[in-house]
Amino acid sequence: MQFPARTRKALLTLHVSCSAGWLGAVLVFLALAVVGLMSADPLQVRAVYLSLDLIFWYVIVPLCLAALITGVVQSLGTTWGLLRHYWVLIKLLLTVPATVALLIHTGPVGFLAGAAARMDLAGGDWAQARVQLIAAAAAAVVVLFAATVLSIYKPRGLTRYGLRRLERQQHQDRSPVTPTGAPTS
Repeated sequence: MQFPARTRKALLTLHVSCSAGWLGAVLVFLALAVVGLMSADPLQVRAVYLSLDLIFWYVIVPLCLAALITGVVQSLGTTWGLLRHYWVLIKLLLTVPATVALLIHTGPVGFLAGAAARMDLAGGDWAQARVQLIAAAAAAVVVLFAATVLSIYKPRGLTRYGLRRLERQQHQDRSPVTPTGAPTS
């Protein structure tokens, strides 16, 4: 089933906005995480980790989930399909693990925000968790950029499922039809 043009455009607009927003929010998160690791100012470090917690829960997580959901819905209502073209499948295989990894990394974000709220976060405290936030955000930027490139360039190539579906459709299009609409055999 294909969505009407207006619905497709509205969903595409929503999907692109959420995806670009997710990438932008992760870039901001990465920049702040670097500042939090490098800064010697305890008030700035505290502000960074309290901000990261808010950005994470109120911007990144909702945009991540919205991008995933709108992408799946968009693909199901267009000729691209969810499993027909490799570029769509690869985007799905990038986005789902990125979403899972994001939800797994709620611990370090909350842990550092909690320490910052208690003013228990000095310059070198929790160094491993702080570096982990940077590594995770940097990896997310790479994955989200790859998904963006796939969306723009749309490399050709049908999956096996896509090829079978195309062959089935071509076979149906070639079968002779009687005036009543029933195929002849």
